[in-house]
Amino acid sequence: MPARIVILPPETADRIAAGEVVERPASIVKELLENALDAGASEIAIHLDGGGTKTVRVTDDGEGMTRDEARLAFERHATSKISAFEDLYALTSFGFRGEALPSIASISKVEMITKRKGELSGCRIRVEGCRIVEDTEIGCPEGTTVNVTDIFGNVPVRRKFLKKESAERSHCLEVITRTLLPRPAVRYRVHVNGKHIIHIPAAEDMAERVSLALGIDVRDSLMKVEGKKGGVRVRGFVSRPDVTRSTSKWIIVYVNGRHVKDALVRHAILTAYRRRIEARRYPQAVLFIDLPPGDVDVNVHPAKHEVRFRNPGDVYEAVLVAVAGAIAPVALAPEEPSARKSVYSEDEFFPEFRGRVEEELKRYSVPESEKFAGPATDYHVRRTVPGGTAGVAEKKTEKDLGGFFSSLEYLGQIESTYLVFSGSGEIIILDQHAAHERILFEKMRAEKEEGNLSSQRLLLPEIMELPPALAPIVGESRDLLLEMGIDLEVFGGSTIRIHSFPALLSRLDAASIVRDVLEEILEWGKSDFRDLREKILVTMACKGAVKARERLTREEAMRLCRDLDAIPRASTCPHGRPLFIRFAMKDLDKKFKRP
Repeated sequence: MPARIVILPPETADRIAAGEVVERPASIVKELLENALDAGASEIAIHLDGGGTKTVRVTDDGEGMTRDEARLAFERHATSKISAFEDLYALTSFGFRGEALPSIASISKVEMITKRKGELSGCRIRVEGCRIVEDTEIGCPEGTTVNVTDIFGNVPVRRKFLKKESAERSHCLEVITRTLLPRPAVRYRVHVNGKHIIHIPAAEDMAERVSLALGIDVRDSLMKVEGKKGGVRVRGFVSRPDVTRSTSKWIIVYVNGRHVKDALVRHAILTAYRRRIEARRYPQAVLFIDLPPGDVDVNVHPAKHEVRFRNPGDVYEAVLVAVAGAIAPVALAPEEPSARKSVYSEDEFFPEFRGRVEEELKRYSVPESEKFAGPATDYHVRRTVPGGTAGVAEKKTEKDLGGFFSSLEYLGQIESTYLVFSGSGEIIILDQHAAHERILFEKMRAEKEEGNLSSQRLLLPEIMELPPALAPIVGESRDLLLEMGIDLEVFGGSTIRIHSFPALLSRLDAASIVRDVLEEILEWGKSDFRDLREKILVTMACKGAVKARERLTREEAMRLCRDLDAIPRASTCPHGRPLFIRFAMKDLDKKFKRP
């Protein structure tokens, strides 16, 4: 009987292990950049061909390696960063496992040219399938160049899961930006398909580097963050509450200089903005969290994307207090007394926080960006009577509404957010943002079904600076953007010019909406084109709709009602939320004990 348990061949084991480290070309870029930073590089050049799917080449002016060190670097678990297990709790470097180069070499062809500082000559080593096929002494500059080609060439099944070139390139550019952002003294250049597209010089301070990463146009909206809790120090920048994005990808967090995706920190940031920004919108943030190396475990994820904190409550509280204090002067309405405070003290911001940290950390959750739910054909309103008791769900089809909204009597606003009406023995409360969002969406969709969206030419083109990851999307999406009423052109590097804009949104900030639309294209570009167009329409409608806490006149409220009566699907917003709720007079009579 043949044995059912066998030892895998080394080549197979290496390829399987490489899958934990190398998910896509961006993973290779990340590992090579971290090696360059650990080598003390002050200048780095990155070359990408085919969006990184054909070639990734990284050149640095770091300390380089000797010939023997270069050969050893391709052996598994070979590292200069640690020598004992205890060293993991005092890490100050990026790489430490000794898996990057062997993992990359197991799924591609790798050429390394390196020369240690002070040496007369360097060496060139070529590796294929984890086997050294060339090892020669050559003359070369000090530093290291790693050239990776034929990526996933011996693992064709992995190539099938790669996205199109533009998407993989965007992932690579995003990794480059986020990996090098914390090092303002390091200058870098990026070449794509032989064309020089990005040059980021050394910066004098972190604020300058952050503005380059997020886009020059957001520089004036960033607010400085500083705070400390025990051994946890928080610093960085966050956006004003009135400057938001359509996704949470621009919340960028570093722990001891390492870029991580941490749900705990992200939740603390969003909690600080709660009730200060509209639903389904996200702030921009670049936060640096520094704490003793022994208080954070960076060895919990193969690609080092995640960390685990020894004292998560201290980290959560430090981030929450620091971010809330930074946005306090502009986050609340001027008439509220707390809006005049520039900093929250812990006692002021956490009257109920103490004693509940562990409970909160166990049960918090942050939903991902809400996917487009599609327009509903009817609505379900859960009638809630005063006191919080839920009644029976009501259902009405759209054809039953007729001229329903125009026939209502307007009574006023609640908190400049909800419009209150009476009619036919009931009270109706309308969400002004959701209602206007549906109106704009239906009008733009009707225009789109008849052809392209009508656009308005700007008197003077608006100049806009994009983050490096978004800039390549413009040229590739030009036809789609024109369909949506947006005419753009690349104006060199990451700078674009906006020539025209959807007429229905002409009163709005063109640059802000264009950036949101490009982010949607980047995130959903692989999906069905019809779904993507619908998603863009939802984004533009949401951005263009009247906001919560915006006061409306009686005429504006009634015009909203007339517009609702003129469109289909006037029962939910494009995200599927109800536009209005109804309270029957008999329910109020019961509460007042009337016979």
